Amino acid sequence: MYATTISSKYQVVIPREIREQFGIKPGQKVVFIPYRKSLRVVIVPPIEEAYGFLKGIDTTVERDEEDRV
Repeated sequence: MYATTISSKYQVVIPREIREQFGIKPGQKVVFIPYRKSLRVVIVPPIEEAYGFLKGIDTTVERDEEDRV
């Protein structure tokens, strides 16, 4: 378990071991999710990683009323 201190500017330093383990780089986005009495930190993957993840999805589904005409 790692601990860090919140600075007077409400900033925290992610410990080196954690940064290396998860491959966190400067400028990368994270999301803070409050959950019960804890705070979860989730790494937001770059949009480039989403390319092709819906390969093979059925796009013939009618979604709007205009599509049904």
